[in-house]
Amino acid sequence: MPSFRALPPSLRPSTRSRSTAPEAKSIHVPVARAMVDCGVYCDGSRLPGKYTHAAALAKVRELQQANRKAFVWIGLHEPDQFQMQAVADVFGLHELAVEDAVHAHQRPKLERYDNTLFLVLKTINYVEHESVANAREIVETGEIMVFVGGDFVVTVRHGEHGGLAGVRQRLDASPSILKLGPFAIMHAISDHVVDTYLDVTDLIETDIDTMEEDIFSPRTQTNIESIYLLKREVVEMRRAVAPLTLALQRLLTDHNDLISIEVRRYMRDVHDHNVLASDRISSYDDMLSSLVQAALGKVAMQQNVDMRKISAWVAIAAVPTAMAGIYGMNFDNMPELHWAWGYPAVLLVMATVCLLLGRAFRRNNWL
Repeated sequence: MPSFRALPPSLRPSTRSRSTAPEAKSIHVPVARAMVDCGVYCDGSRLPGKYTHAAALAKVRELQQANRKAFVWIGLHEPDQFQMQAVADVFGLHELAVEDAVHAHQRPKLERYDNTLFLVLKTINYVEHESVANAREIVETGEIMVFVGGDFVVTVRHGEHGGLAGVRQRLDASPSILKLGPFAIMHAISDHVVDTYLDVTDLIETDIDTMEEDIFSPRTQTNIESIYLLKREVVEMRRAVAPLTLALQRLLTDHNDLISIEVRRYMRDVHDHNVLASDRISSYDDMLSSLVQAALGKVAMQQNVDMRKISAWVAIAAVPTAMAGIYGMNFDNMPELHWAWGYPAVLLVMATVCLLLGRAFRRNNWL
């Protein structure tokens, strides 16, 4: 049996151990890539400087040891599983809530995990368009998840709209609200989202009024597809707004050991606005259902008018057709067949009868 040394180098088996082969390593994107902002707040004001999520919480704990009221607010935009888990490990977030925050597509809800509240909000954005007939989408939705604990707020946003930079700027200029603690941040975010609901419903109402005016105009073409498009968008809004009422109601009545009386007073105003937005959307849904019925009735009426016109023209055309068919039988003994003025006389009779029929149909509004 020949030895390996007798074989050419190209045919010799490799003596490299499998353990020396490079191992595939999963690439994890750092949390900073998904972090929009991270701020440390103490006694109603934001401390200067930039922090990581772990350093910010460590700073808060240091300030608390000095008997100062401090908390951290970190904002994330569409984090992946690794990034969200890294934040959850630092702040002690529950794994079920972390899973919801990563995968999104959640209904508005409120859940409690020990001393942490998890609030899911649906954001709504109105898509500008020239007319409903040319629009493909009128309302787009996103999500904001809010984790609130005794010394931290973690917000997770999904979607390209619904940014919280304006909310953070207003809070930075309102020390009295920041002194109320992390749950005041939850109120500010909820208030911002619900106020957006009211703004979008005002714009939707304008679209419905325009569509209603077009449908009940006498000489306009009715486009039922536009009504169905707008109704679909209203249904999407209802799914985003209506379930939040129950979550806000629970914030007013439950979790009194976590939420102060002052914050609950503010949340009552948010709850009232959300109920108002929900009622508006329900009325829009009913109104669009009525518009669908009106549009179908208008289309049916237009079809009846068209059928009457077609029937009238068919009746008029039947007269010359019948007379031409009679004289096309080629019999020898036919009236006026050998008369010199027979052909013009038949044409005159045809024209006279057609004009009389046309006049009668026009008088009865068939033409």
